[in-house]
Amino acid sequence: MTFRSHALRRSITLPLLILTMLLAVIAGSTAVASRADAAPAFPTVEPGVLTVGTEGTYSPFTYHDDTGKLTGFDVDVITDIADRLGLKIKFVESPFDSLFPALEAGRFDVIANQISYSDERAAKYDLSDPYVESAGVIVAKTDDDSIKSVADLRGKTSAQSLTSNYAEIAKAAGANVVSVDGFTTAINLLDQGRVQATVNDELTVKDYLRTSKNTSLHVAATTPDVSRQVFAARKGSQMMPAINEQITALRSDGTLDKTYAKYFNATASSSSTWDVVRRNLVPMLKAAITGTIPLTAISFVIGLAIALGVAIARMSNRRVVSSIAALYISIIRGTPLLVQLFIIFYALPELNIVVSPFPAAVVAFSLNVGGYAAEIIRAAIESINKGQWEAAATIGMNYRTTLRRIILPQAARTAVPPLSNTLISLVKDTSLASTILVLELFRRTQEAAAPTFDYLPLYAAAAVYYLVICLVLSFGQSNLETRLRKFVAT
Repeated sequence: MTFRSHALRRSITLPLLILTMLLAVIAGSTAVASRADAAPAFPTVEPGVLTVGTEGTYSPFTYHDDTGKLTGFDVDVITDIADRLGLKIKFVESPFDSLFPALEAGRFDVIANQISYSDERAAKYDLSDPYVESAGVIVAKTDDDSIKSVADLRGKTSAQSLTSNYAEIAKAAGANVVSVDGFTTAINLLDQGRVQATVNDELTVKDYLRTSKNTSLHVAATTPDVSRQVFAARKGSQMMPAINEQITALRSDGTLDKTYAKYFNATASSSSTWDVVRRNLVPMLKAAITGTIPLTAISFVIGLAIALGVAIARMSNRRVVSSIAALYISIIRGTPLLVQLFIIFYALPELNIVVSPFPAAVVAFSLNVGGYAAEIIRAAIESINKGQWEAAATIGMNYRTTLRRIILPQAARTAVPPLSNTLISLVKDTSLASTILVLELFRRTQEAAAPTFDYLPLYAAAAVYYLVICLVLSFGQSNLETRLRKFVAT
């Protein structure tokens, strides 16, 4: 009896065990399938992260609030999409005209910056379904009644970002288009009377007029076309079906309407100019300490090392060596620093050479300093009397020892003033690094001025920071010159 009961229990337990294992496998497979369905079926620049390019200075779509946090209509929409796709989100900020080159260089996955749909863009990029629509408007001076339609732009000067659809509208109407880096610059030029019009998104313009309470400007006319705002990705990125699905879901459940109301139906907050400046002084100082100063210091030290090597090569008796050094100097001095930055950051990725923003800026600035400082160092070395070389040779010093212990200490005294000028120029040139996604003092100032339009006080504050840095460097230059006088031969 006992044997039969035991056998019976075994006969029941075994099938139950097998059934349990099968159910576990099925459940596990279902869970894996669910996770696979939840995970996006497209590659991203960083695994598990949706990297988004945005301007950060285009209120109310992408801007920094009073706390310095990146916010805006486009920022919220793409963040909601990333959350629903199970992705973390990372924003990379850049001037508008740099967004598409950076996208093509693989710096981010998608652009979220009020990109208007056009057939030309659709042929070159993957564009999402529209997530908001708005009209284009022409802004002019309130006392200027000469513009009442798009046709009236003919012969007028209009400030536009050249990579925007609105620039094409102005050009097609016969306007003389002045290139600017964004809406804030365009509206500022118009307000100052430097241009006669600007064409831009209706929502952006209304937000500006509501926030700034500027009665000297008005909406003079509406363009006949309706602008459909989309997200843009590289061609063949495979992410747009998933993004489009989430745009539809956001519209269906009312989230998109709530986000719209948050930014376009809100009342304008009032802050005094002093409040705006006061709350941005620390962030601007932090940007100077963590961005401008380190970038200057690292680039200058590396640049001096390059310059010394190039200067010595330039003085070489070997024609090939001297010619290569001369060619390097000619290339650096004959091309704009901004072009050099763009080649290193945006063009090299086409050769599969991808350099991060800060190192790319260091490389560009170092090479630039090397080209200019090389001639300064060469001139300083050649200014030393040849008798110094001969005297060193008579006591058995070789070329390297003579250069290090006799010539360079004396040449340094001559080279310090012009090299100091190069260093001070480098401090100011670092503002160009914002074009390749580096956050430094001037970029932080632009972020602060964009939503508030308090240009004069904020730019004046930035000028004070630059001035203080340069005064400190000038003081250091004076002290260094005093210490080096003892090396001058008499």
